[in-house]
Amino acid sequence: MAPKGNSALDLVIVGGGPAGVMAGLLFARAGCKVQVLEKHADFFRDFRGDTVHPSTLELLSELGLLEEFLKRPHDEVRKLTGRVANEQITIADMSHLPVKSRFVALMPQWDFLDFLAQEARHYPTFSLRMQAEAADLLWERDRVAGIRLSSGEEIRARLTIAADGRTSVLRDKAQLPRKDLSAPIDVLWFRLPKEKTAANETGGTFGAGAMIVEIDRGDYWQCAYVVPKGATGEIQAQGIDAFRQNVAHAAPELAPVVGALKNWEQVKLLSVSLDRLTRWWRPALLAIGDAAHAMSPVGGVGINLAIQDAVAAANILAAPLAAGKDVDPLLKKVQQRRLFPTRVIQRVQRAIHDRVLTPLVVRKIVLDKLPWPLRLFQRLPLLSRVPARLVGLGIRREHIRSPDAGLRRARPPRPSRPRGSSRSPRRTARS
Repeated sequence: MAPKGNSALDLVIVGGGPAGVMAGLLFARAGCKVQVLEKHADFFRDFRGDTVHPSTLELLSELGLLEEFLKRPHDEVRKLTGRVANEQITIADMSHLPVKSRFVALMPQWDFLDFLAQEARHYPTFSLRMQAEAADLLWERDRVAGIRLSSGEEIRARLTIAADGRTSVLRDKAQLPRKDLSAPIDVLWFRLPKEKTAANETGGTFGAGAMIVEIDRGDYWQCAYVVPKGATGEIQAQGIDAFRQNVAHAAPELAPVVGALKNWEQVKLLSVSLDRLTRWWRPALLAIGDAAHAMSPVGGVGINLAIQDAVAAANILAAPLAAGKDVDPLLKKVQQRRLFPTRVIQRVQRAIHDRVLTPLVVRKIVLDKLPWPLRLFQRLPLLSRVPARLVGLGIRREHIRSPDAGLRRARPPRPSRPRGSSRSPRRTARS
């Protein structure tokens, strides 16, 4: 059977993550005919980044969506704390940020993506296809003409956005050059039960020759146990009981509940990458989000950087694309706009890797007293506003400047369920 074609699209976006769905919403809002492709049958994958930072909340406010978004179940983190050498310090205090929402919203990423997709469906020029895996690029001479799915179907569009993550197929097919900045760590994610408290207690523990981050999700801790790069196999070979003991030693407050870890199926590996493309585009192709720059989980800023990329892309490209203009000369402007904040955040993450995580996690140094920079946080509490600004708002924060073509419908069509996707979202996510 000959592959089907579609030349009516202004834009095809590969990847239904935060960058892809946000870009789809903004370009459709501007009047572009957009199709977002997601290779999975649903959004329900566990231990994805669940933090929606103040910069993203402010974008939702600018779109008039914040109040509706915050109706969904979520937790609010206003301070990030750390226990170092058995002393508790406030690392980031967001109460003074110059935005409406001075907190990080903790919400499962599938809920966040579902919210964005639901809003995007209000626009008749938007469509989202699940179980649509991109396998290759289509070329016409030296320009990208669209993509080919693994099924053989061809989807043609005037512009293609690669938002397919840190293992991007499209950036490899386009031979976009990548600079590897190296990461000395991996992260093991797992959940442990807890009693619900009135205030969110998200923080981290440093100094027992290990580092563990405890994200308060109400009735459970979402834990990130930092390990040396490539050490997961050795840790697993020692057995789950040894791992439970290591967790309890690193964070003694978790000792009463580590017994909830019964087997390694409850522990998920995040292989940490830190890299960026040195060129984000080719004619009719643009990479954004993790496809353009894989971030370390340090600070939890990767999702919000990806969303900022999507906003910048729409600000620069949506109006001319909707008007039928050639946007090729503008693609490099998106990279120019977003490269500086990417470099700054990655430089900060590398410094934390080298000066904090490598000594603690790789060399197993045990801290018996607060390092002098952290003692300054105790003596000068105003210093906690600096990391709050960096984590909460980032560098060169974007605002919604892409046009609204006035196409929004009062009621979006109900999404069709992909074939073979009858399973329960919550059961899938928590299994």
